[in-house]
Amino acid sequence: MTELKIEGLTKGYGPDAAVLRGLDLTVPGGELAAVLGPSGCGKTTLLRVVAGFLRADAGTVTVGGRTLGGPGTHLPPERRRIGIVPQEGALFPHLSVARNVAFGLTGLDRAERRRRTEEMLELVGLAGYGGRMPHELSGGQQQRVALARALAPRPGLVLLDEPFNALDSALRSGVRADVRAALRATGATAVLVTHDQQEALSVADRVAVVRDGTIAQCGTPQEVYGRPADPWVARFVGDAVLLPGTAENGAAATPLGRVPLAASADGGTAGGPRRGRVLLRPEQLRLTDVPAEADGTAGAVGGTVTSVCFYGHDAMVTVGVDGLADPVEIRVSGPVTVRPGERTGVRITGEATLHP
Repeated sequence: MTELKIEGLTKGYGPDAAVLRGLDLTVPGGELAAVLGPSGCGKTTLLRVVAGFLRADAGTVTVGGRTLGGPGTHLPPERRRIGIVPQEGALFPHLSVARNVAFGLTGLDRAERRRRTEEMLELVGLAGYGGRMPHELSGGQQQRVALARALAPRPGLVLLDEPFNALDSALRSGVRADVRAALRATGATAVLVTHDQQEALSVADRVAVVRDGTIAQCGTPQEVYGRPADPWVARFVGDAVLLPGTAENGAAATPLGRVPLAASADGGTAGGPRRGRVLLRPEQLRLTDVPAEADGTAGAVGGTVTSVCFYGHDAMVTVGVDGLADPVEIRVSGPVTVRPGERTGVRITGEATLHP
């Protein structure tokens, strides 16, 4: 398995147009890393530098211990042994599926090229499709052919450049799963560039969130979602509820009640109370009966429902909480029994993180 290591990568398009700013990223061999970020953050430039299409201004790129780019070194793309799956497949329209897959298999005899092509098509679930032309395939099938073409030369690294953007939502999930399974089957190290948070969290072994040309946070999907580095990362990777709070003795007091803090999340409270913003996810809030005026109901606070957005598998209920300036969002699974204008109670479950 082949490790990707990027150190101090810097790239700009002019003296005052820096895009990558000393970016560091390590992807262990055999893992799929999702590089996630908003438009203009530098993720596509990162991919193009790793592929060899752009020369970095500073920093190094190594794959399997082999330096591809660095001071005095810049291997051209064709010598990097990197497979690339571009947006919308980019298949050669005048070549059959089999000839598209076999395009990069140079130095092999005809029998071995055929065997490798058939192996790759079977791997991506398209056995028997070799004689078809690209225009005879669906969008999802074309993307699987593009993956087979990238994997056929057995590259050290596979780069996927937002390959599912052109697919409709119903098809996208299935194709993502097929691509993930094929990468696992070959043991390939891969980098997926995307701005789709759900995509990154659902398919990647690790997620690297890019902000202004640097890595704001890199970790497992569970770490990045559950313990984001700061409120910006929290909001970018998912819906977030941010409350004013004061942390002390491993818990934080908030307008919605007291909530335990995840280990080491309160930044250390030995020196006394610390104020900050307490981060929760909408699924950590629950709707309850309206609390009694005297002593409340199981720690709940009162509020008024302002909107209900139904998504089928769940719903997002927005509640204006008494004494809190901004409303909070609550993710509800199952039937939604409240309506806008109704009174309700809100309480917290689980652990939170505190950000100064």
